[in-house]
Amino acid sequence: MALNFIQFAAEANTFLKKYAKEMNLADDTDKAGRILSATLHALRDVITTEESLQLISQFPMFLKAVYVNGWTIQKRQKIKTMPEFIDLVRKYDGVTSIHDFESDQLAENYLDTTFIVLRQYISLGELEDLRTVLPKNLKSMIYQNIMF
Repeated sequence: MALNFIQFAAEANTFLKKYAKEMNLADDTDKAGRILSATLHALRDVITTEESLQLISQFPMFLKAVYVNGWTIQKRQKIKTMPEFIDLVRKYDGVTSIHDFESDQLAENYLDTTFIVLRQYISLGELEDLRTVLPKNLKSMIYQNIMF
């Protein structure tokens, strides 16, 4: 299997441009990329390693790279509420989080949009599996807008 990094980069850039537009960020692909990365990194901290591997098996190469960047397998985080999850996303976003996630409502909108956009890569069965491993108060992140 030949690795075509130029193709992966082109697909990633196309995805980020569309994602930024869906997030109402105009052409700010840097901010869109930070939000995507922080969201995926927070998600991998609250689901099992096995579920993470099943999830990324459905991702194109560029999303796999984002998901696993800096990943060290560790115990799952005890995140039980949406505000706790948003705080974890902000932690992964770092110092830019004050500008990227100005309010909890904006952060929730970004999370909803992220999962809607990712739906193009994730089967309904995998979404159902993902939902089963999420804490009770985070399950709506999956079902709220994207199941149907």
